[in-house]
Amino acid sequence: MRTLLQDLRFSLRTLRKSPVFATVAIASLALGIGANTAIFTFMDQVLFRLLPVKHPEQLTLLEPGEGPD
Repeated sequence: MRTLLQDLRFSLRTLRKSPVFATVAIASLALGIGANTAIFTFMDQVLFRLLPVKHPEQLTLLEPGEGPD
C-alpha cells in the first residue's frame, strides 16, 4: 500500500510538470470512455433488448411506394 501511494505521488508530480501532456492524456481518456459508453448504450438498446410489445414477431415493416396497383 505504501508503494502505491509513493507511485501515485510521483505520477502526480510528473503530470504537474507537464500540464499540456496531462491535459491531452485526460482528454483522450475522457473521449474514449465517453465514446465506448455511447456505443454500448446504443447497441444495447438496438440489439439486445426486445421491443416493448406483446408479440414482436408479428410486427411488419411498411415501406412507402409499395401497395396494390
